[in-house]
Amino acid sequence: MTPLSLGTKGKVLRCVILSVTALFALLPFMWMLSLSIKTTPEIYQAHFHILPESFAGFDNYRVVFASAPMLRFLLNGVLVCAAIFMVQLLVCIPCAYALAKLRFRGRDTLFSAVLIALLIPPQVLSIPHFVLLYYAQLIDSYGALILPWIFSAFGVFLLRQFFSTIPDELIQAAQLDGMSEADIIWRVMIPMSAPAIASFGIFSLVSHWNDLFWPLIVLRRAELATPALGILLFRDDETGRQFGPLMAATATIVAPLILAFLLAQRRFIDGLTIHSVK
Repeated sequence: MTPLSLGTKGKVLRCVILSVTALFALLPFMWMLSLSIKTTPEIYQAHFHILPESFAGFDNYRVVFASAPMLRFLLNGVLVCAAIFMVQLLVCIPCAYALAKLRFRGRDTLFSAVLIALLIPPQVLSIPHFVLLYYAQLIDSYGALILPWIFSAFGVFLLRQFFSTIPDELIQAAQLDGMSEADIIWRVMIPMSAPAIASFGIFSLVSHWNDLFWPLIVLRRAELATPALGILLFRDDETGRQFGPLMAATATIVAPLILAFLLAQRRFIDGLTIHSVK
């Protein structure tokens, strides 16, 4: 048997490190799925094991959809996240194009302001946002969930970095063909920036799908609750009697995120790596 070469040993070592890291990353999800199919007495046993001794998955997931309008929560999440993402694209794409390809006074200053905005936690602006929405009489509405997030500094930064990799000669050729700036954005920049848009879409979806802080502040009606807010209906701080349904509800809410990532995985990775490769 020939000994492994140095390059092969390096590849094996990288695979082992990545496998161990992936296991640690997946361990919370495995624990969540395991608890979602166990009975309450088994959950509180002293010894933990992945596979249940008595399967209670059907009962736990039935409680999730029987005791709360989970489908309504999921629909609210899809509606709010889709609306936020579409509005963010309408705002971020022209801003990113201007910062990347147009020459005007103060461009670098504006880009510096975008970078500074990346450092500001969204919780800092919660009070001004709430006051504005209160005077606009939009509290406890879909508008309250969507309007504060129409501008995304991260989206402008990500798309601007991607637009910077597109050759200026391509834009000049489009201008010679008589295209306006709006036509260039719609017919040239957007089709070429699909990986970056997909990457931004994943980040936006995960951020607002899992957001509990802001919906907890501006919503009062249960029929407007987002998925993260709907999980609170299964919380029992005193006894934890609904711990199995709580994990089942969590798994139900996480599933659409995993599906969205799997569908956009290739473009998501391309959007994050293409700038560094170029």
